[in-house]
Parts: sequence; C-alpha cells; structure tokens
Amino acid sequence: MRPKTVSYLSFVGLLMVILLMGCDKPSQKEMSTSESSIPTVTHPKWAKNTSIYEVNIRQYTPEGTIRAFTPHLDQIKSLGVDVIWLMPIYPVGELNRKGSLGSGYSIKDYRAVNPDMGTLDDLQALVDKAHGLDMHVLLDWVANHTAWDNSLTTEHPEWYTMDSLGNFMSPVPDWSDVIDLNYDNEGLRIYMIESLKYWVEAADIDGYRCDMAHMVPTAFWDSARVALDAIKPVFMLAETENPDLLYQAFDMNYTWELFHIMEAVASGSKNVQDIRDNLKKEATKYGPDAYRMYFTTNHDENSWAGTVFERFGDGAEAFAALTVMLPGMPLVYSGQEAGLNKRLPFFEKDTINWQNTTWREFYTTLLTLKKNNKALWNGTNGGQLIELSTSAPDEIFAFTREKDGQTIVALFNLSPKTMNFTLESTLELKKMNNIFTNELFDGVNGDNFVLGPWNYLILTN
Repeated sequence: MRPKTVSYLSFVGLLMVILLMGCDKPSQKEMSTSESSIPTVTHPKWAKNTSIYEVNIRQYTPEGTIRAFTPHLDQIKSLGVDVIWLMPIYPVGELNRKGSLGSGYSIKDYRAVNPDMGTLDDLQALVDKAHGLDMHVLLDWVANHTAWDNSLTTEHPEWYTMDSLGNFMSPVPDWSDVIDLNYDNEGLRIYMIESLKYWVEAADIDGYRCDMAHMVPTAFWDSARVALDAIKPVFMLAETENPDLLYQAFDMNYTWELFHIMEAVASGSKNVQDIRDNLKKEATKYGPDAYRMYFTTNHDENSWAGTVFERFGDGAEAFAALTVMLPGMPLVYSGQEAGLNKRLPFFEKDTINWQNTTWREFYTTLLTLKKNNKALWNGTNGGQLIELSTSAPDEIFAFTREKDGQTIVALFNLSPKTMNFTLESTLELKKMNNIFTNELFDGVNGDNFVLGPWNYLILTN
C-alpha cells in the first residue's frame, strides 16, 4: 500500500516553486563561473569535510535488506565516512524486467520501499541510527524514467514521452526496462517534487543522489531544491558533469572526464600531463566552492566496465589515494574497503565477500585524514591545490594543499617505472609525517626522490 501523502509546502514556499516552474529552462551550454552571475548553492555545514560511501543494499549482506545493513553503519563510520548514499530502495518494475531481480533504477512506486528490502520503519531506523552517529543519508533518485508498470502509466500517461504511434519510449534503446518521462508537464513536476519531499518528511533523509540529472530540465531541479530546503538543508549530488546544475540545485557532481583520464594513464595511453590539463580546465569551469566527486569505481563501473583491478591494474591503490587528496569529495563503493575484486551482477543477487581486510586500514587512514585535516576539506573550506615542479612531469604528480596552518604534500608516481626525480620545493619535508607510518619522513637525499612503480608518498605537518 502506498504510504500516506505528506503535507504541502508552506504558502510562501509553494509560491516560490510555482514561480520557478514558470521560468524558461536555462541554457544547457557549458558555462564557466565567469559567465554566470548565479551564486552556487549554500552547502549544508555538515558537508564541509565529508567523504561519501555508496551502499549497494542488495549485495551488501546475505539478506540484502535495509535491516541487515543497518548494523554496518558503525564500520562505515569508523572508516572516516559521514555520508552514505543508498542505491534505490523503491519497488522494482516487473514488466520488461531484466534478470530475475531487475534494476533498482526501474522504479515502480516513488513513495514506497521495495518489500524485498524491508519497510518504511526499517528505513526510518537506519536514518535514526545514522543521525545518532552524526552521519547523513542520501537516497538515490531516478527522475528521468519509470518502470513500465509504474501506476503513473495508467493514471497519467500524458506525463510520458510518446513515439509517433503514441507508444511509450525508452530513453535509451538499451534501457528497455524503463520508459521516458516528459517534463513539459507541470503536473509531473509537482508530483515529482512532492515525492522528493515525501522521503525528507517521512524518513528524515538528508538529500539525494540524482540519476542522470542532465536528462531532466535544470529548471525542475532548481524548483526541487527550493522545496526541499524549505523543509531542511539538504545535500544534492548530480550524476552529471554539466556545471549549470551546480549553481542553484546541486552541491556536487561527477568527475567523469578525469576518471576516464586516470584509466587511460593506468593503461599507458595518457600520462600525468593529461591529469594536470584536466584539473586546470575544470578550475576555469567551476567556482571555488563547487564540490566535485572523485572515484575509481561505482555501481555502474563495477558491474559493466570491470573491477578497479581490471581497469587500473597495479595503479588501483595509487589512484584511490589520489581521489582523496584532490580538492573534492572522494567516493567509496560498497566493498572497496574489502578489496572488491569481482563484478557484482546488476540484476541478480551476489553478496560481497568481506573477508579481505587489508584495504580497510588504507581507507581508514586516508578518509580520517580527509575528515580532520583542513587542507583536504571541501570547496572553500579546504586548501587550493598547488603543484610542485619535478624533473619527471609526465610520470610524477606532486602537489601541496594548505589551510589554516595544516598542510599536506602528495607525491604520486603514476607510471609502471621506478622513478628517480628531483622536487623543487621550499617545504621542509623532513619535519613532516608520513601518514601511513606516522613517522617523520627521512627518505630524501638532498632534493632527490625515488618512487617505485605506482607508488606514492603523502606527508602532513
């Protein structure tokens, strides 16, 4: 049964939403910060030094339920993570379903919990426990399309995109288990905003990760953010690299381009100069307080493109460390802290093997440093990346970040060769600690460094 309808916005909040809905859709052209007079969103205060953890409820435990997962929040918290993103917890469509369990991104009901995963009470208990641990919970939201058997198909067929014969359409041919929504319909926009509000009010969640956000009009997301912030300050993550969405609607988006560059560096088809060029380009595209999400895997990459070891090889650890050191928010996908080395099926049950504990200390060291060292905080709360010149610019990526007297120095050999190189820096490295040994660094012979293949060094003052 569908849960009860929640209360509407206050009169003033609803009026703001209606006014925003009436505006023309903003231009979708790529926009640099210098071209925009629109300020970035105000991030929730709790997001200033967080990392994010993606939870695959279906595969996390043998039971695959919300209730079975909830006790694991303590372990995730101990990694140094304060934000979890739950992959979709809604009922999955049965018509044209893929596999035996279907895709969580084929939504049958936007205001219900998948009975295979539990109940609304279970979700509320998870959120309550997370809040008790000073953690925050994001739900995955799929606004662009629904399952073929979502009740909206019969209640409001006019809300869907139709082909020339008046039939429902999949947004992408390969997505045959879902059908496209048409946001030209104001009724759809209002319904979807009310559905977004529902989970904030009913379960006290803290925001959303929004699937394929660039496939939905920017004006809708702007309206949705107003409505949600009228309830409580939320955090919004957009699965997109379109900078337009970060100005009014979203706090953070993906760094897909850099992710693929890192893959190419790992395979030998690109080098550190390509990483350097990307970061410089991105700096001109986004404001200083725009949050970017860095990652070496997620649910899509793991299931369809391969494990981190398939895609990054011996560089998997170095690139994971780099995602924590860059000016943005690092993502950890379920099982990465257990060295997940298999592709998890997308439409079937396949529980993660948690026996490997060797990666847990690695992530705990890095993410705890991220949380406590201001140089690594997010947006303008953290320190700017200042590159350090070396004698091996194509292989060595060296930089420092500093904020309020806290400093990190990071040296990465992103190549399969042992590198002997010099570093141009006035920093007194011998007075800094190696974060993994907690000992003073003593490995420099003058300005000369040696780093093995895919090796790295991270120092703090």
